[in-house]
Amino acid sequence: MSRTPVTVRAAAAADVPSLRELWSDILRRGALDEQLADVAGIVADADAREDRCVVVAEVDGELAGAVYLEATTFTPLNLEPAVLAVSPHVFSQFRRKGVGSALIEAACRFAEQHGISHVQTAAAAEARDANRFMARLSFSPQATLRAATTSAVRARLPQSRQVTHAATSRQRIDRVLAARRIRRERVPG
Repeated sequence: MSRTPVTVRAAAAADVPSLRELWSDILRRGALDEQLADVAGIVADADAREDRCVVVAEVDGELAGAVYLEATTFTPLNLEPAVLAVSPHVFSQFRRKGVGSALIEAACRFAEQHGISHVQTAAAAEARDANRFMARLSFSPQATLRAATTSAVRARLPQSRQVTHAATSRQRIDRVLAARRIRRERVPG
């Protein structure tokens, strides 16, 4: 079986509508024009910096997939350099045509250009095909990234363990002392 030739290049402003469609499931919720503005800003920022790049893959001149690349560190605490390949997505009609491999190859080239020996990426937990693809390419699980709204997390924390802000504690003490002063002043002596 021969594969359709896949070409990769840096994203351009003209790619923004297709990228918004491709990444629609991971962009912030909002109106179409807000999402387009977000993606346009991401593409422009990546174009202006050496440590970032948005790579698109094309099949027969049609945008088939994309990945956001950033030269960074493993984590803010582990300062070993790594290239983060964020959201390597492929449009469904182009899957199993070598597009995903071309995007990860672009991530490897980007890492080599920056003298970085590690590439890291993530796939949604429910994306079985994407996780299998990454495993076949020797990506091993390193962490589980979880997210929740602040209010949901706060609601589940035990009340006795919630840490109050120092300024808030100080304000409470000031209020208690003020109330005691007022009571002393009212007591006839």
